[in-house]
Amino acid sequence: MELDILQHYWWILICILGGALVFLLFVQGGQSLLYTLGKSKEERDLIVNVIGNKWEYTFTTLVVFGGAFFASFPLFYATSFGGAYVVWMLILFCFVLQAVSYEYRNKKNNFLRTRTYEIFLMINGFAAPFLLGAAVATFFTGSPFRLGEMHEVEWMTPWRGLDALFVFTNYFLAFAVLFLSRTLAALYFILMVDHREIQMRSRRQVWYNAIPFVVFFLLFLGFILAGKGYAINPDGSIELVPYKYFYNLLEMPVNTILLVIGVVAVLYGILRTLMSPQWQKGIWFSGSGTVLTVISLLVIAGFNHTAFYPSSTDLDSSLTIYNASSSLYTLKAMAWVSLIVPFVIAYIWYVWRSMTKKAVNPEALQQEDHTY
Repeated sequence: MELDILQHYWWILICILGGALVFLLFVQGGQSLLYTLGKSKEERDLIVNVIGNKWEYTFTTLVVFGGAFFASFPLFYATSFGGAYVVWMLILFCFVLQAVSYEYRNKKNNFLRTRTYEIFLMINGFAAPFLLGAAVATFFTGSPFRLGEMHEVEWMTPWRGLDALFVFTNYFLAFAVLFLSRTLAALYFILMVDHREIQMRSRRQVWYNAIPFVVFFLLFLGFILAGKGYAINPDGSIELVPYKYFYNLLEMPVNTILLVIGVVAVLYGILRTLMSPQWQKGIWFSGSGTVLTVISLLVIAGFNHTAFYPSSTDLDSSLTIYNASSSLYTLKAMAWVSLIVPFVIAYIWYVWRSMTKKAVNPEALQQEDHTY
């Protein structure tokens, strides 16, 4: 196993984790729809408990995503988490609010009351997908940092990551991820909530959120494909090349096919749900399509001699899978450990299917020993 192969192998694993994370943000999307779909306490209890047994997946995947970056590409971890720490702290704070809210929302003698924790859930539902989308957009648009001779990070603005919100293009992906999470949540509720009014409202929310998602996603895709990208020269220097990401699509046809399949699957799940009132399995098509689409976008950002975390102020400080990776020994040792990942995924899939065999209704919820 050569270093070059292992660097590409670990970037693929990062892409897979990123795809899973974006899909699992449907939990956040469901929280943002809490008062839109739930018009009574009984309905809100039903919604919270349908997604309540999934929120740990999202948080755990986020932690594993960061941990995989730390182990395989530690210079990115040091640069982004060390330089843009404000935006990452806000994201983590949102997830802390989520964890606390699920735990204490219906506790007896809760002095903050149920509504306070529901507001916390909604804050997480809106802020976490939006901030994560803006952070990932910087993989294409760049961040204002410079690396010293010893790889010490100098962030060139006092905003420490919030500067991602000053780049117009980043908003396209941020809003796309937000509306996608709400669309996936509505599709999930159609499958898993046995409640006629909530299902009807969920189908309307598929309309209301899928359209802006498609618009913002196409705007982001158009801007990065028609703009300049950060290319690695043979001598290791970085330069801006027009249509770099478009060339990546042309020069990596397998990944392009993956992107097309992912986009088609997302649209198929949405459109068939809207056109077939009795069809409820849109989440499986749109969810799997989301994973494939995110994987292919991250591959475009890191493969084909492209800087995956570019510096907008000092091009040669940009991070690539070559200059940001761990040593050959570390990558090789972790590659053996990664062989257990398929078994972990199989176990998660088994547990997931066991927990989602039947749609949940208010009567079934009353029989549960533990509710959120």
